[in-house]
Amino acid sequence: MTSLSTERSRLTWAGYILGFGLGGFFDGVLLHQVLQWHHLLSLVDSPGLRDIRGQILADGLFHVAMYLFAVAGLWQLWRSRDEFARAGADRRLLGSTLIGFAVWHILDSVLSHWVLGIHRIKLDSPNPLVWDLIWFFAFGVAVLVAGIVIRRRAGAGSSGPAGRTAATLSLAALVAGPWAAMPPAEARSAIVLFPPGTGAAQAFSAVAAVDGRVMWADRSGEILAVDLAAPGTAGELYRHGALLVSSSSLGAGCLAWSKA
Repeated sequence: MTSLSTERSRLTWAGYILGFGLGGFFDGVLLHQVLQWHHLLSLVDSPGLRDIRGQILADGLFHVAMYLFAVAGLWQLWRSRDEFARAGADRRLLGSTLIGFAVWHILDSVLSHWVLGIHRIKLDSPNPLVWDLIWFFAFGVAVLVAGIVIRRRAGAGSSGPAGRTAATLSLAALVAGPWAAMPPAEARSAIVLFPPGTGAAQAFSAVAAVDGRVMWADRSGEILAVDLAAPGTAGELYRHGALLVSSSSLGAGCLAWSKA
């Protein structure tokens, strides 16, 4: 038998992890894709990241990491399902999720913006610090306070079971992942991954078969940045052996999103 404290701990950590992952998806979708204010490593000055290809790849790897958080959070939520029916579980789950969401934004602000300096919220602003502080307080501090208040009220006995809250959070996580993967309608560039052992010659031939142009390739020749002949042709690469094409509905993270 699992103890009551263990079940409550699982539910709490499910909220923390889901909130953290949703915070990353929120930033990635809104700031990298919709508003296009920055890339994850916009301010990193290294040879491999000075052009858009490196930036696109970094954004995609970031979203892959957020997928892992989302999956871990959903698994923890499933394991804690016996706790859903207890009084106050809905507030405990919602409060924990808001705390996790806030922690993402606080860590991102402190580490990414001010300590490491790998990007700022709005790079083209004459005063980037203003936007950094707006994001820090609006989505970090304010949400953290809200989460703590809701968590503290979980013991009041007036709140109900967590089934609806859990279902809503699960739906949010399941929608956020595919949304993060969707390319812009006019996308013509893509990162293409071929299975190990494909070889550069076969990979280049596959791109040529869809009238694409290789802009960059890794040493193996199996990871390519390509310029497609026309929007919407990315899916054709799967028929020629591609394992993953970023500007398709199966794209990993925001690989397809860029601002040239």
